[in-house]
Amino acid sequence: MNIKDTLLASLVPIFLGFGFVIAKPAMESFPPILLMGLRFTFAASILIWWFPIPRGYLKKIFIASLIAVTLQYSITYTGLNLIDASAAVLLVQTEVPFGVIFAYFMLKEKPTIRALVGISIAFVGVYILTGSPNLDGKFVGISLTILGSGIWALGQVIVKPLSKVINPIALVAWLAFFSGPILIIISLIIDGNTIKYISSASFEHWMIVFYLGFIMQPITYGCFYYVLKNNPLYKVLPIVTMGIPPVGLLAAIFLLGEKPTPELFLGGSIIIIGVIMIVFTKKNKESYVKDKNGKLRSKLTKTITTWLHNNKNIYKWKKKEFTKPKLLNEI
Repeated sequence: MNIKDTLLASLVPIFLGFGFVIAKPAMESFPPILLMGLRFTFAASILIWWFPIPRGYLKKIFIASLIAVTLQYSITYTGLNLIDASAAVLLVQTEVPFGVIFAYFMLKEKPTIRALVGISIAFVGVYILTGSPNLDGKFVGISLTILGSGIWALGQVIVKPLSKVINPIALVAWLAFFSGPILIIISLIIDGNTIKYISSASFEHWMIVFYLGFIMQPITYGCFYYVLKNNPLYKVLPIVTMGIPPVGLLAAIFLLGEKPTPELFLGGSIIIIGVIMIVFTKKNKESYVKDKNGKLRSKLTKTITTWLHNNKNIYKWKKKEFTKPKLLNEI
């Protein structure tokens, strides 16, 4: 990944980590699904006018929006509403191992042994984190947050092929165009009286909705899908999510007044270690070449084999020149 893509990817967790945390107080006025519906409706309302209709891809975008946006955000933010933001921002890091797993089965992006070890470590961290006293009796919230992370990773695998043929920000716009109204309808069915929630919401909570829809959504996902277009998922996803824990934790502590427990810090640290192992995993196909039989061998192995083959005459010459020392009784 080049420097430009790395910098763009690094912007994503800053906006996402902050937005993820400040969405929690907004749920005092808006149910989670309605909040997400407004977020994506606002984002679509300012973006779709700048891009042509992606004819030939609308069906695929619609299907992707159902999984990557509608289903995922409904589940994840319902989970966030049930647990502390500081815990949720760490649990969503399971997006990384889930992303590597889905990329292997669906995109044939084979992970390295180091990445697999990182995945295992990350899930150990999840186990420790869920033992925090702050999460006692909150199994549903924990489960929804982790499930939402898995669905998000699956959604990005589905979206990745579309990001190669559609402008990244246009893709964000049309995903939001389909998902926003659907989320509002779902909220109307589940939560009831949507008009009441909208009319009684405080000014501060409306400002959060505006940030989520008009600022965070276009910038973060525009950058994300742009980088995803040019790089494998196993490299992009960890970099994007690595910055979310520190940004999210700081926001939860200073803005929401939350007090993370030692278990949360320990489990979260282990999760991040696992993520780092995945981030800095080198998957260099260029380090391997095929021999004359079509088998994949490392360049070092082939170099040594080629040298021995090219210098076999020297080896034979030396062998001929070598004479075994005579024993005393043979003299």
